[in-house]
Amino acid sequence: MVKIVADRDRCAGSGMCALTAPGHFDQDDEDGLVLLLADEAEDCDDEVADAVRLCPADALRLA
Repeated sequence: MVKIVADRDRCAGSGMCALTAPGHFDQDDEDGLVLLLADEAEDCDDEVADAVRLCPADALRLA
């Protein structure tokens, strides 16, 4: 398992994470910023890795 870290201060609210890995990410209805639905992922979870890679604000990382 890997830990998913989301930096809401860096988040631009583009929603790429929620579109790419909807089981792990959503957007806050109030401000549109990233919400973690699950803070861990399987090591081989390609959706989560893609969401981290595609984030335009570099607000996501795996630890």
